[in-house]
Amino acid sequence: MARQTPLEKTRNIGIIAHIDAGKTTVSERILFYTGRTHKIGETHEGTAVMDWMEQERERGITITSAATTASWRDHTINLIDTPGHVDFTVEVERSLRVLDGGVVVFDGVAGVEPQSETVWRQADKYLVPRMCFVNKMDRTGANFERCVQMIKDRLGAIPAVLQMPWGTEDQMKGIIDILNKKAVAFEGDRGLIVKDYPLPAEYVDVVDAAHTLLIETVSENDDELMQAYLEGRQISLDELVKGIRRATIGNKIAPVLCGSALKDKGVQTLLDAVIAYLPSPLDIPPVIGHELGEDGAEIQRPPSDDEPLTAIAFKVVADPFVGRLVFFRVYSGVVHSGDQIVNTTRGKRERFGRIVKMHANAREEVAEVYTGDIAAAIGFKDTFTGDTLSDKDHLIRLESINFPEPVISIAVEPKTRDDQAKMGEALQKLAEEDPTFRVRNDEETGQTVIHGMGELHLEVLVDRMRREYKVEANTGKPQVSYRETVTRKAKAEGRFVRQTGGRGQYGHCVLEISPREPGSGYLFEDKTVGGSIPREYIGAVRRGVEMAMTSGVKAGYPVVDVGVAVIDGSYHEVDSSEMAFETAGSIGMREAMAAAGPALMEPVMKVEITTPEDYFGDVLGDISGRRGLVQGSEMRANARVVSAMVPLAELFGYSTDLRSMSQGRAVYSMEFDHYEQVPASIAEEISKRKAS
Repeated sequence: MARQTPLEKTRNIGIIAHIDAGKTTVSERILFYTGRTHKIGETHEGTAVMDWMEQERERGITITSAATTASWRDHTINLIDTPGHVDFTVEVERSLRVLDGGVVVFDGVAGVEPQSETVWRQADKYLVPRMCFVNKMDRTGANFERCVQMIKDRLGAIPAVLQMPWGTEDQMKGIIDILNKKAVAFEGDRGLIVKDYPLPAEYVDVVDAAHTLLIETVSENDDELMQAYLEGRQISLDELVKGIRRATIGNKIAPVLCGSALKDKGVQTLLDAVIAYLPSPLDIPPVIGHELGEDGAEIQRPPSDDEPLTAIAFKVVADPFVGRLVFFRVYSGVVHSGDQIVNTTRGKRERFGRIVKMHANAREEVAEVYTGDIAAAIGFKDTFTGDTLSDKDHLIRLESINFPEPVISIAVEPKTRDDQAKMGEALQKLAEEDPTFRVRNDEETGQTVIHGMGELHLEVLVDRMRREYKVEANTGKPQVSYRETVTRKAKAEGRFVRQTGGRGQYGHCVLEISPREPGSGYLFEDKTVGGSIPREYIGAVRRGVEMAMTSGVKAGYPVVDVGVAVIDGSYHEVDSSEMAFETAGSIGMREAMAAAGPALMEPVMKVEITTPEDYFGDVLGDISGRRGLVQGSEMRANARVVSAMVPLAELFGYSTDLRSMSQGRAVYSMEFDHYEQVPASIAEEISKRKAS
């Protein structure tokens, strides 16, 4: 089967936003107008197609990013719906990696919310061109101008305003198209009939001014238009559209549109804008990877069906009907079902069994997929999130996807003994799907401990274990995932010598350790000279060091951000072995950590609280009582918004406390920001608690 859609008519886009901005509703409308669903699903009714897990329908939030293929005006749009709750940041991160463009949805009443800033920063990191859709313009209190100003001030973006609402709040009739100077209404059943009207008289002057501002904004950010503008030449509509496209793809501007997805207004014009301004895979720089090996040379793969296969797996789902589904994005080449390929991240061969294109949770089987496509493979055994899939004769490895470390943990135990094995299997499958979810067995207590990005994250996973794997589990109280590090340089030796008749054991190494920048991780170096330790034993020393780092000397927490160098040592011709050097490495590391000023680190959360003015003083006092640091406050609409950094350990049960403090009128959101050292008195308490 030949390619159905030319590459220049393909769009890989994500709908991204803060929780409750209405992005699932926007996605649902897109599927309806592009003809993929015959009945619109509503999130508040629990029938949305994109929210296909049971818990998503119950909670009304999107947890996993469902990928769907739709068509609009002879273009193919691969649509990825992402969650807006901060506990599911990993989903946003992995979908941004494979997108070419994004539609960021804002709530017309709330404007730019904390998670909108997080998502915007993530999109900046991956250089994803994006446009803004100001939704819910029919709601009381919706303010388009304020929203545009916030996009400018809080996100540091340059908004290019292409539309404004026609009428306000419940009097909203449609949109005003600034580019074409006309009014657009969405009539008939479900707004299916898009009808143009001349500009109402009261909008003529406003639109003229907005049109001039649009030309200036685009010209300042596009060289070709700047030239025409400086020459005083009239810029044609066609030139302006091309200029908006170039500046959007170049990440210079963000086109701003508006509407009300729930009231069926503005979605078709949004789709037109996706095609007009967001990039096709051809507009994106070629993907860059490396040859295999330590110093692999850089390889560029242009987006073409004629190039060797380059793809990345960005999501693994355990599907109840077909088993493991691996979602992947093709950057170059063509892949057919039955093809043998290499997972270069893990050095494993894989075979494409069946290939399916997804429509939320319905599947359409296809024989092959082409450059720029997003699809799912059935039959992969050893492929995980972030792995590169490569042509077996032209190997390439792309950079993997980096995920944040989990910050919270709870102990889980099955309600019945029979469920023990089932629980282990279920947790393993869930951990395969979600790289920010970790499972560990605590050797001291024998408990199974799960780690994640927040209370909701772990709650949802325990819930999925019950529903999908029929395992009932009891959960303990949430615990903070502390870390340990060192604060100064230190040197120590590790010596393991045993003589018990016959062959003995001999391993001896000298280690030097030093603190590294927060978040930079662990670095191991071999600085031995003159073969004081044979090369074949250096790996064993490293393993011993890493084993010691799993449990620090301060309170038994994992050790992070440490540089370790082996600088000397000695060996015995007969008695030395890998095991002896591994033990010596472990002993040396524990000695060195004890001498290097070990410190306990705790996760600190960025918290934003929106409260009526009456409770402002109480909220501030409460934050101080939680060892929090207030970073600022501002008035937004008629409420006070407080930003603060607060240790996670002080935030358990905060939602209940905040509700009672403000009679249920204040709300908050939080996300992980960084790790920082725990004050000495509290560190001592934690160490005692851990020891007992």
